[in-house]
Amino acid sequence: MKKPLHPAKAIHRRDAEATREAILISARKAFARSGYDGAGLREIAAEAGVTAMMVNRYFGNKERLFAEVIEQTMTQGSLIAGGIFDQPGSGKALAEALMKLTRAHDTPLDGFLITLHSASSHLAAEIGRDKISAHHLKTTTKALRGKHRAERAALILAVISGFQVMRQMIALPALANANEQDLAELLAGVFNQLIEP
Repeated sequence: MKKPLHPAKAIHRRDAEATREAILISARKAFARSGYDGAGLREIAAEAGVTAMMVNRYFGNKERLFAEVIEQTMTQGSLIAGGIFDQPGSGKALAEALMKLTRAHDTPLDGFLITLHSASSHLAAEIGRDKISAHHLKTTTKALRGKHRAERAALILAVISGFQVMRQMIALPALANANEQDLAELLAGVFNQLIEP
């Protein structure tokens, strides 16, 4: 049987977990707003109520902090991580979920903004590529059957990302102002072509 922590150690552990979480929340906001290169450790630390030295103590450096934030966005509240490919008619389900996710007045998901705003950084792009491969691409590839699964999975992710940029960020009128049901039907056809072997 595990021995319970001394009350002082339990409080210290809770404080450490709360500090770590505060840094992650602050970093997620900063990276979503400014990208990898634009977000500074001092800014992240100040918003979390700690020092830059404390951020380094918890995460080692900005690169590791960024990797952890990306990991978090890939596993929490993600369209792909939510098991959408487990549903019958997953092409239509994916299209309908993407419609809701990309409404012009809604804020894009942090993970999407972080990836978009950090893509010009070679280091951030490398971290993003590794995390996308380990999570979204792996999940999507596993859900598909037939030939060229990885390529089809990558195309599905590319369609999702491109659609989000054009509809939500750029607000291309043909997408932003379209009837959502009609658009979902068209998009479901594209997804079905990629999902079905």
